Amino acid sequence: MSQIILTASCPVRPGIVAAISTFLAEQGCNIHDSSQFSDIANDRFFMRLSFESESGVTRAALSEGFAGTAASFGMDYAFHDPSEKMKVVIMVSRFGHCLNDLLYRWRIGALPIDIVAVISNHMDYQKVVVNHDLPFHCIKVTKANKPEAEAEQMRIVRESGADLIVLARYMQILSDEMCQEMSGRIINIHHSFLPSFKGANPYKQAFERGVKLIGATSHYVTADLDEGPIIEQDTVRVTHAQSPSDYVSLGRDVESQVLARAIHAHIHRRVFMNRDKTVVFPASPGEYASERMG
Repeated sequence: MSQIILTASCPVRPGIVAAISTFLAEQGCNIHDSSQFSDIANDRFFMRLSFESESGVTRAALSEGFAGTAASFGMDYAFHDPSEKMKVVIMVSRFGHCLNDLLYRWRIGALPIDIVAVISNHMDYQKVVVNHDLPFHCIKVTKANKPEAEAEQMRIVRESGADLIVLARYMQILSDEMCQEMSGRIINIHHSFLPSFKGANPYKQAFERGVKLIGATSHYVTADLDEGPIIEQDTVRVTHAQSPSDYVSLGRDVESQVLARAIHAHIHRRVFMNRDKTVVFPASPGEYASERMG
């Protein structure tokens, strides 16, 4: 039996769940997990199902057979094979905590992705990446060569067949053209002080203002810097007794965790774009445990 994931979205109307369930039952499929949400304000329905095909029907046959049902609801849909690891390009600058965390999770199987390349505008992490037997590309970026540098980055993305770009503290602003071409397929991480503490040393600024919570936000990248649809967030409490360096250490930890959770949700098809927001369904039963055991 093969496991398959169905993702679907369409305008809100009666009978959607019944139509999907009936189709899958007729194809000899057994539903294991189902999540759904109706955004009444935006007239949009979202659904994610995980099921097994006991009859041996293929994804291609399911997709072709479901086309008529989907058309009747004006539905966007896709059938996914969760055993196929998503190809990912990681981009990093000089802060390596997120990169190192992702490499560790990837190595132990806690983050089931296929890292096809690491791109940086510095050489700092070449040895770390190469020691993991992964391709490393150093592409210097300046005001003068930015178009050429991005063209080289996108060449690597296209030739590697990458489905996702992860900005693991990559400190360069991407062009509108790159954001549009990879819309919904670039995930970024940043501290949650924006827009309150912009510029250099945000943790020092936070310390000087006496904040009590610091955190991180992971989101899809759009042409609006750090304002794309949010996927995951978290915070950690700090006190007056802690130093700016404590803030930095705690911030690195929460940034790494939030980015990893955002990627995990994306690769398991649990994130749906909903205009300027996202719908993020909870993890399926056993989703984390099975990967760590593997």
